[in-house]
Amino acid sequence: MNDPFINILPSIDLHGCTKDHAIFAVNDFINDNLKMGNEKIVIIHGVGEGVLRKAITTHFKNDKNVKSIYGYVNNLGITIIELNN
Repeated sequence: MNDPFINILPSIDLHGCTKDHAIFAVNDFINDNLKMGNEKIVIIHGVGEGVLRKAITTHFKNDKNVKSIYGYVNNLGITIIELNN
């Protein structure tokens, strides 16, 4: 990733994960970043068929720790999550 905005944010790469493992990993990543006081995190899931992107979006859109969740316009393989701190 050569985007300075994305490069400064904490990120987790989910390539090769199953849906269940990805949700578990993102949940832990969210909790860790809440403890560190980070406001935004980057989820790298790749483009593929959109299975991980859909699973992450569906699972975390109503999570009390998530303020908002959205795709990144410059890279369809990335989702950005804004956290409720």
